[in-house]
Amino acid sequence: MDKTPKVLFLSRGSASRAQIAEGFARAIPIGPCAKWNQSITHHISTQQPHEVASLFRENFRYAVGLCDEPRERHPVFPFTPKVLTWSVLDPEIATSEPEAKRQVFRQVRDQIRSRVEELIETTNQPASALAKAHAAAA
Repeated sequence: MDKTPKVLFLSRGSASRAQIAEGFARAIPIGPCAKWNQSITHHISTQQPHEVASLFRENFRYAVGLCDEPRERHPVFPFTPKVLTWSVLDPEIATSEPEAKRQVFRQVRDQIRSRVEELIETTNQPASALAKAHAAAA
């Protein structure tokens, strides 16, 4: 039986924040050589967010709700022993000017990466512990 803990990242509205978090959770344990200075979209372009209801039968050790406080309520996921909430700006509401939008996405990306790194560190899990991550929009 695989003992790797599973992590669910939930975000309100679009799943972009959850997909970014999933991308980091999968890539950071793989090794520090990942080229995260490049655009994250390359790394998450094949990921597909799940519908929350389709995950109710899954067992997750951690559920991480990403929302833009105070604009949004934190998404919830039942039956998970450890529920974490992270306040992260929704990059989808950024201005329509392309460069400004890219800058907001970069800020959100960096904030999420930092939080995922903290999660990996504080869980005291082996390096590959969070490689079983999933993203969903609530």
